[in-house]
Amino acid sequence: MNYREAISFLFSRLPMYQRDGGAAYKPDLKSTLELDAYFGHPHLHFRSIHVAGTNGKGSVAHMLAAVLQAAGYRTGLYTSPHLKDFRERIRINGKMIPEEAVTAFVSDHGRIIQEVEPSFFEMTVAMAFEHFSGQKVDVAVVEVGMGGRLDSTNIIRPLLSVITNIGLDHTRFLGDTLYKIAREKAGIMKPGVPTVVGETREETRIVFERRAKELGSGLYFADREYRVEDVLPSPEGKQLLQVSRNGQPWLDSLELDLLGWYQHRNLPPVLKSVELLAGLGVPMAENAVRSGLSGVRGLTGLRGRWEVLGRNPLVICDTVHNTEGMEQVVRQIRSMPWDNLHIILGTVSDKDPGRLLAVMPGEARYYFTQAAIPRAMDREKLAREAMKYRLHGRVCPTPARALEIARSEASAGDLVFIAGSTFLVAELL
Repeated sequence: MNYREAISFLFSRLPMYQRDGGAAYKPDLKSTLELDAYFGHPHLHFRSIHVAGTNGKGSVAHMLAAVLQAAGYRTGLYTSPHLKDFRERIRINGKMIPEEAVTAFVSDHGRIIQEVEPSFFEMTVAMAFEHFSGQKVDVAVVEVGMGGRLDSTNIIRPLLSVITNIGLDHTRFLGDTLYKIAREKAGIMKPGVPTVVGETREETRIVFERRAKELGSGLYFADREYRVEDVLPSPEGKQLLQVSRNGQPWLDSLELDLLGWYQHRNLPPVLKSVELLAGLGVPMAENAVRSGLSGVRGLTGLRGRWEVLGRNPLVICDTVHNTEGMEQVVRQIRSMPWDNLHIILGTVSDKDPGRLLAVMPGEARYYFTQAAIPRAMDREKLAREAMKYRLHGRVCPTPARALEIARSEASAGDLVFIAGSTFLVAELL
């Protein structure tokens, strides 16, 4: 078996949520536990940090991994979904799992995969934990796929749990209120393991406080302690930030190479995590914090977050795909100088597009399209839904064609923005 055959086996034989939607969702950990037992519980052989949340969990996971790497730790990073290459999901010190390792995993363990019939995500988690254990990482940053309580990653007992924020997303599976969703996310909290929550919301605060009390776990709301303010872009084009802690200046002229303003909300849980990890046997000096955050993309390979794809016209893509995230992105778009705004938009069919469309800029020219996955919302339907919100444009057969048309219609001073679906961005990258 070669790598291409291994990947074909995984993608064709296993149900994949990103591609197939609800058909791939399993409301229990049965398959995960069976695989974990088969592999000898590899997650017990490395320290870990567990990251959940509605928005920002990928960015937070990558920032934490970058700081850990800068501090000299051999760092595993598990995230999902991937954008271009399956191996993006499993990294050690920023390097993707080798093709040979993926091939060997499928070849050596194909029988158990066929017997257990796990989802694509369940199998990927097993592969990640086996790889991290075999490669003897010092610590692994593990991002939840969806929710928390029933997520396949939730078999770990981490040093620290992080919940970035709570918003209305995946309501079909997690619940239709912030309170219900918070209960699912709080499922990653463990007895005696401290939890960092990125944002304080009155609707959800009580969920975390009750859960922490039940478990006897420390609970910290990062936004109550840390405040991040934008200063000016650095000469290298990075964000230059001023951070205060408990009302006192703390980190001045902190560089961050992730350019989205929404990262200001993701940074407090990262910094609080760094503070707590020092008392948990994983100290990181200030110079590691600075160098790690200044070079997140290079250290961890993070892509698709306010990523500039071209200039004249300026072309930016972002994997933002829900209302809370889009509201933050739109604020940044409106602050920028541009002559005309062009938005390439695609989404998925198992989400109501109305809440997303309601916060989109009315002055933009739209290019409605769809990614090449079964879950993608039909571009014609998306265009019809958008008209209800007075959003107008044209329908384009593919993301690549949408970008080609948008660039041809835009002038040098215009902004072309691509958003609405991780899979839309993935195709264009």
